[in-house]
Amino acid sequence: MCSAPRHLELSLLPERYAISQLAAGAPLPEWATQGPFFSVTRTGEELSVVTEVSRVPPGVHSQFGWRVLKVHGPFVLSEVGVLSALAAPLAQAKVSLFAVSTFNTDYLLVSAEQLRAAISALEKAGHKVLTAESTSG
Repeated sequence: MCSAPRHLELSLLPERYAISQLAAGAPLPEWATQGPFFSVTRTGEELSVVTEVSRVPPGVHSQFGWRVLKVHGPFVLSEVGVLSALAAPLAQAKVSLFAVSTFNTDYLLVSAEQLRAAISALEKAGHKVLTAESTSG
């Protein structure tokens, strides 16, 4: 059985973000849990932090210049195909993706340099991307 392609709506968050890596056993820094959007993931190998660029102190191992696209949810956790409907057109356009999932939805991080290509690829796939330009009247 063939299912219809998913068409999702996303919003571009206005801030610029960094993805930082700390040692696995590092304490959770205060700067990592501030701002309108942040994500913290601890594994046996590392502590990864996504937060606004302006909150990252000097000397922290980071990659800067990421933009965040929020997928309009919520979605139930058993729903299949949400992330793949977005990742596939980005992969076809050669746009790198860093995904963060929450209980309700997903967030896609793409480099600022690839943002236009990402939005274009998503829109060509039938998704709607709301930016500050598209929401201002």
